[in-house]
Amino acid sequence: MKNISILVLEDEPFQRLIAVTALRQLGLERIHEAADGAEALARLEACGGVDIVLCDLRMAGMDGLAFLRHASQAGTVRSVILSSEVEPELRQATISMIRCLGFHFLGDLGKPFNIEHAEALLGRHTPQPADMKPIREFIEPLGLDEILRGLGQGEFEAWFQPKFHLESEKMQGAEVLARWRHPQHGILPPSRFLPAMEAHGLIDRLFWQLLAQGLTLQQDLARAGQQVNLAFNLQPQQLSDQDLAERVGKALADAGVPGKSLTFELTETGLLEAPAASLESLVRLRLLGCGLAMDDFGAGYSSLDRLCELPFSQVKLDAVFVRKLVSQPRSGAIISSAVALANAMDMTLVVEGVETVEQRERLLSLGCQVAQGYLFARPQDRHSFYALLSSTSSAGSH
Repeated sequence: MKNISILVLEDEPFQRLIAVTALRQLGLERIHEAADGAEALARLEACGGVDIVLCDLRMAGMDGLAFLRHASQAGTVRSVILSSEVEPELRQATISMIRCLGFHFLGDLGKPFNIEHAEALLGRHTPQPADMKPIREFIEPLGLDEILRGLGQGEFEAWFQPKFHLESEKMQGAEVLARWRHPQHGILPPSRFLPAMEAHGLIDRLFWQLLAQGLTLQQDLARAGQQVNLAFNLQPQQLSDQDLAERVGKALADAGVPGKSLTFELTETGLLEAPAASLESLVRLRLLGCGLAMDDFGAGYSSLDRLCELPFSQVKLDAVFVRKLVSQPRSGAIISSAVALANAMDMTLVVEGVETVEQRERLLSLGCQVAQGYLFARPQDRHSFYALLSSTSSAGSH
């Protein structure tokens, strides 16, 4: 058991101390700990992954559910033990989600921490066969100096994941994602640099570099008689900058690109208690003609309340509902309700995570129109995206 690596995700310091102490008593030596999901992802990035995560669900910042989704995408966790006080129906739904995300579910420890129960659950962990690759080969985290050098050299690139009309398969826009074209390590995903950027306040600098690249692409497309709506992710802290909308407006004017060509995606969990400055930024962006999308719709606490209060023009349905579409019949009811809600509020609904033809056909039957996912296209660099647009005269704005 001593060779098992484990991450304790618990926001309450005393509970976390109890868990870590008990695990050491059981002989575990490779123990990591974190107080919220964002810190946990950074820990996983630094250590290269763990065998097991002991996961609480309710916490400030990124909660346990969002953490599990991100950890699943990064491939940095093999097994999950729940340790949270939630109602039975919520616990069962969470267990279903954990399995759908591809984790091994070892059991529910509950609270308070029970060392005998924990030992029994840890005993369910099966060691990884010697001939299998590790969770992820250890990657030395790139330091702040290296990231600053990359920013200064313009090595961070805008990549594009297209959104398509489900029926016609015509492109309806694209989400802009960050990649690092590193001179030694090649193309690096966000998991290699975003946690460090967030920790050192560099997200805004990355955002403006990606926006500039996106506007340059739109200028090239305009000269070819084409246009495409590009969606950029905004962090909650960026909204508190009162100059945000003014700077976006100037960038649009300098590029000769209309505001309707841009959409800004915001996660609902980051807007739970949006200050007045953030609300002002959202209104000003909409006044510029830009779209606003609520990302990961349905994964947070108060999506419906936020939709009523904030000037969104689009909602992006969290991919977890698509993943459970076949195995969990209630997912279909939720998706069709989201379609009706978006139509009633005159918003565009974008379904995330479409990977199979079966999912596409089911979504069409539920009334969905716009989607993104690997079934249609993976994220691609500027040249591949431009070639895709040039090969189909189907690009259009929302």
